[in-house]
Amino acid sequence: MKLHTLKPAAGSTKTNKRLGRGEGSGSGGTASRGHKGAQSRSGNSKKIGFEGGQMPLQRRIPKYGFTNPNRVEYKAINLDVVQQLIEKTNTSKVDLELLIQNGLASKKDRVKVLGRGTLSAGIEVVAHAFSASAIESIEKVGGKAIETK
Repeated sequence: MKLHTLKPAAGSTKTNKRLGRGEGSGSGGTASRGHKGAQSRSGNSKKIGFEGGQMPLQRRIPKYGFTNPNRVEYKAINLDVVQQLIEKTNTSKVDLELLIQNGLASKKDRVKVLGRGTLSAGIEVVAHAFSASAIESIEKVGGKAIETK
């Protein structure tokens, strides 16, 4: 170790300039803020999306559409997926808990069974909603479609 190889520990020194500490420092006077205007003054912070007085993008683009706050969204699960689940788990009843355990729905999802595919055995299917074709397919093989709230 020699004197010319000594360095301060990493992170122990500041790398930012000390602004407004006299003319001799090279960053006194206006403290590198330029002359006049909002940016040169303390307490200045522009609004998000401010474009220097130009009409901002969110006001230039026309308003469009409507979002219904009462819309109910369903997680769609088809009969072919239900059939695969029956073969995998070997059960006679497919309910919401079974769908959640197998990663087909989450706890807060509302589940709707749709009619794509076919069932091979008569089973009970419990869900929040069913399409007409799904009910027809389930009942055709001797199963039950049970709606829950």
